[in-house]
Amino acid sequence: MTDQQASETGNSHPDPEQLSATMAEIAERSQRLVADFLARQADDPEIADPDPLNIGSAFMELCTHMMQNPTKLVEAQMQLWQNYMQLWQNTTLRMLGQDAEPLVTPEKGDRRFRDEAWQDNEVFDYIKQSYLLSSQWIQGLVHDVDGLDEKTAQKVDFYTRQFVDAISPTNFLMTNPEVLRATVESGGENLIKGLQNLLDDLERGKGKLQIKMTDLDAFKVGENVATTPGAVIGKTDLMELLQYTPSTKTVAKRPLMIVPPWINKYYILDLRPENSFIKWAVDQGHTVFVLSWVNPDSELAEKSFSDYAKEGVLAALDMIKEATGEDDVNAIGYCLGGTLLSSVLAYMAKKNDERIKSATFFTTLTDFEKPGELSVFVDEEQIESLEHRMEKEGYLDGRDMATSFNMLRANDLIWSFVVNNYMLGKDPFPFDLLYWNSDSTRMPKAMHSFYLRNMYQKNLLREPGGISILGERIDLRDIKIPVYFLSTREDHIAPWKATYAGTQLMSGQVKFVLSASGHIAGVVNPPAANKYCHWTYNRNPADPDQWLEKATQHDGSWWTDWQNWISRRNGGQVDARQPGDGERKVIGPAPGAYVKVRL
Repeated sequence: MTDQQASETGNSHPDPEQLSATMAEIAERSQRLVADFLARQADDPEIADPDPLNIGSAFMELCTHMMQNPTKLVEAQMQLWQNYMQLWQNTTLRMLGQDAEPLVTPEKGDRRFRDEAWQDNEVFDYIKQSYLLSSQWIQGLVHDVDGLDEKTAQKVDFYTRQFVDAISPTNFLMTNPEVLRATVESGGENLIKGLQNLLDDLERGKGKLQIKMTDLDAFKVGENVATTPGAVIGKTDLMELLQYTPSTKTVAKRPLMIVPPWINKYYILDLRPENSFIKWAVDQGHTVFVLSWVNPDSELAEKSFSDYAKEGVLAALDMIKEATGEDDVNAIGYCLGGTLLSSVLAYMAKKNDERIKSATFFTTLTDFEKPGELSVFVDEEQIESLEHRMEKEGYLDGRDMATSFNMLRANDLIWSFVVNNYMLGKDPFPFDLLYWNSDSTRMPKAMHSFYLRNMYQKNLLREPGGISILGERIDLRDIKIPVYFLSTREDHIAPWKATYAGTQLMSGQVKFVLSASGHIAGVVNPPAANKYCHWTYNRNPADPDQWLEKATQHDGSWWTDWQNWISRRNGGQVDARQPGDGERKVIGPAPGAYVKVRL
């Protein structure tokens, strides 16, 4: 068969000489990576820690409690056996040309089994259903064990799901029909390209797997993301203050200050013009200021939570006064930025400082009693391990944080890329959101330790006088200004029922709004997209389920609801303000220098 005939029939074969050169290159790179890893392991024995996430003790406790009720275990095994017998019978009927209803189907939104072969081919359908039966059995078995404390049970559930996700048949060559098809059609070139992609990711991560989720060369901050016109009009060690160029002739008298999280970069609110909340707010007639946090190194190791308040929010208020002549602002805090904003508001209340006239909180935790699955990373053993690592570097590497967040949605943010990049041998699709997601930031040692221990571990922010900011013991109940809470129903980082608890902690007029979708898509939801509904209700009962039961569903984005709310707190209209018009002069163009520092 000629090469042309082979190509026409889909049975292509790689060039032997090229294949030999490629495999030699792969061998050389692999040898170098192994040598580098062993050298680092010798320098840092902590790399070889067999249980860095403190999983072992949780599963030992699980086994102890399971053995106390062997009858329940036997019953579960018998049920699994019966299910497998029924599945085998159904598969036999299908092979004989008869119809058989599936015994189990993937959950809605599970995209792993979207290839038609998982439904049309009896063998792959059997593999799929046997996996789903086994995974449900495993998760049900560990979930129903009596006697485990809540934190241990949550950790066992979480890491059991990680195991179940990892053993999915979609993650293996011989049980993934799409990969098998690509391997036959390309003569195995997909696997060779996938191995090269794997080595590239290992080299970029210096021995740690750093999965490439998007084309990192397709985006550049300030050129095709974070492009809303503006200027840097002030800076501290911890932040640059950006002021955006107006797009309307008149603007709200009261400026708008946005406090983003420093776990990620601010431009999640300014990805592209069509989905930029910052641009949209400017177009609504707000004079928008945004804190762009520094990506800290070891020199900022001792910067504390109080420093983020002083050199961040409080410094920004002073700069905004100089830039606009206005004493008062409306403020927005997103996620951790909202936690900081609430702390600063309570501090300002102690000081009779009334410069912030209203506060909006995007997906913000102020009560950490039930913070969701992130709590599995903050037991005492893991915090001590993190503190030991931060003591050496002066910061927590942003990639460690990114890994934790990705594990919350492992099928979407880990395994889908393993299949696409390493098994199908494809390059990831250019996607601005995933570019932002890969643009990690570090956490200063002092601040991050304070945050983990006082918020997540001890939940002291909700307690009157539980934490101190700049020497003042604060109480969130002292916050009496109007507040707008925006949470998202499918949030896996700040669960909406946990964020709802903040409505019970503040003493002013509180409006709670719930958006569909998750932590990012539910927030970054421009009206023009006409996606994702939201719910509102004018009262805040103690029980969030009661709130949702009485809430009214509205089509489309919550942005317009917020604009109606904030417009009543704008203080009137004034002529549009250009960056540099006031006492604060322009330092340089937006988006500034801090946001461009990549790990």
